This record gives sequence, structure tokens and C-alpha cells, in this order.
Amino acid sequence: MTRRSRKAFFETEPGAPAPLQWDVRRRVRFSEVDPLGIAWHGRYAGFFEEASAELGRRCGLSYRDFHDAGLYAPIVQLHIDYFQPLRLDEEFTIRGRLLWCEGARLNSEYELIKADGALAARGYTVQLFTLADSGLPCAVVPPLLAACRRSWLAGEFKALQA
Repeated sequence: MTRRSRKAFFETEPGAPAPLQWDVRRRVRFSEVDPLGIAWHGRYAGFFEEASAELGRRCGLSYRDFHDAGLYAPIVQLHIDYFQPLRLDEEFTIRGRLLWCEGARLNSEYELIKADGALAARGYTVQLFTLADSGLPCAVVPPLLAACRRSWLAGEFKALQA
């Protein structure tokens, strides 16, 4: 089975809680399309980012939270599978999911879903936590992520669970 045909990019860890999920509904803007009126393929990473940022705000992992904790979370892997084009002014949903992972990293999956329910694209990102002052990777889970995981396990994010 190829990665493209799988329903999930990451294996579920034993005993892991359900992923956190958030949907962003939007429309393809003029600035996002090529001369044919099709969303340029390079914009898809930005679409993923919109869902990631909104989900992060809701579970204590926003970019402001990273900054305040002296952390960065650079993307070290990005993968996108394209299925159907998105077109100028077309409405679509960006679905972002944060999956449980024991390491000092964030594993996220995304789907771009057309108004008729068809899948336009899907993909994933991996972000590693690094220390803002040195740029070195976090050898252990940073307190910010540990706090999010405690809340997740305590059921405080039920409204976000898929």
C-alpha cells in the first residue's frame, strides 16, 4: 500500500488519545491562482498552515505560545498528495489534525475538501521543537508541549477530538 492510498500518514501509538481536529472553511482567492484560475500548487502548504495555526490556538500551541516559551517549531517534513484542483472562488474546507506523539515534535495531517465532499489534496507536516536561543533540538519534551498533552489526556479538548 502506498502512502498516497493510506487513510493516515502516521501510525497510531498504543493507548494514544484521539487526534485533535479543526476545520477552516474558506474560498480560493485571486492571489492564490495561476493564469488558468487553478490554485497554484505552492499555496497548499499555506492552506495547511491555516488549519495548523487555528488548531494550535485552541490547544495551547500557538506561535505566540512558542515564542513566550522560548521555542521554535520548524517544519522538517512536508508532504502533499494532489487529487483534484481547487479553482478561483471555490469554497473548500481545510481539515487539520494533530496526532499524539511521545517525542518533542508535532505530527499533523491535513485534508483539503471541496464543497461537494471530494478530496482535493491531503498531506502532513512534522515539526521539531528547538530552543529559540540556541536553535538546538529539544532533547526532552518541552513544558509547553507536556502541558498540552496533560490537558489532552484529561479530556479538556473533547470539542477538538475527531
